[in-house]
Amino acid sequence: MFFTGDPGTMVGVPVNHRLLACSVAVMWGLNFIAIHASLEHFPPLFLAALRFALIAVPTVLLVPRPAVELRWLIGYGLGFGTLQFLFLYWGMAAGMPAGLASLVLQASAPFTVLLGATVARDRVSGSRVLGILVAVAGLAVVGWQRTEAASVLPFLLVLAGAFGWAIGNICNARAKAPDPLVFTLWMSVVPVAPMLVLALVFEGPGRITESMTTLDQPGATPALLGLAYTVLIGTIAGSGVWSWLMSRHPAGVVAPFSMLVPVVGMSAAWLMLGETTSPGELAGAVLVVSGVLLGSRLPTTRAETPPAEVSEPRSPRSRDRRVPGLR
Repeated sequence: MFFTGDPGTMVGVPVNHRLLACSVAVMWGLNFIAIHASLEHFPPLFLAALRFALIAVPTVLLVPRPAVELRWLIGYGLGFGTLQFLFLYWGMAAGMPAGLASLVLQASAPFTVLLGATVARDRVSGSRVLGILVAVAGLAVVGWQRTEAASVLPFLLVLAGAFGWAIGNICNARAKAPDPLVFTLWMSVVPVAPMLVLALVFEGPGRITESMTTLDQPGATPALLGLAYTVLIGTIAGSGVWSWLMSRHPAGVVAPFSMLVPVVGMSAAWLMLGETTSPGELAGAVLVVSGVLLGSRLPTTRAETPPAEVSEPRSPRSRDRRVPGLR
């Protein structure tokens, strides 16, 4: 690991930040099982609105708005919150298996790198491009193995959700929120209104009312537990840590860790839902992990380090901001 003159500042992604990124992958991988359980009772669009409303109401009442530009907050809420979960929930309700959905959604990583390089003009190293290509190859292998298990429409819907996630990643990285947890909480305010309107239009008041008036039935218990996991772990904990990482590293550096999510999601779907995993899918998962490791590799020599990061003077304040302790 190469140091830039100050032992408190490291080029690349520190080990503890990598571990945090991996923990988010576990949280989000298991989140697909929780979503599957909730969709057994709630209609998909209303479920998405309900998920964010449970966070948005106390946030508006109790939490001050984060000190970020409003455009990045709205962009993050529309991309990560609205578009991603609109299409993900819709796709899963239309027949996309939980494990396969966890895989297809990770197309957000190459989408993020593409948007970062073309729109935000992020610098992308050769090793990172190679890592993304290896991981995408793994996704392609697993997707090819699972194609017969899902129709084209659910696949395209979840893929659209992945693009929404990528848009959110770019806005998240540009926001540089001083308190990522607060930023995540306020992001949840944005999707509520559009999701609720879409639910009323496409699912109807009758279906929504039925899902709320039958919560006392035994079959609703797994759905409520799944909703609780999605809100507390998938959104607050997982997205909070993800925002913290995105605020300290380029989007194209953090996003590849999301490719670990299908490894967790498909394993959990096999254990809990009985979804089978073929040898080809396991081979694809190995490629995904290998690509993530390669794409997040830290520079080991001065030649691999961008000159601006080696020579640029940093004030004590900027050093503290770059790799602070997680609060």
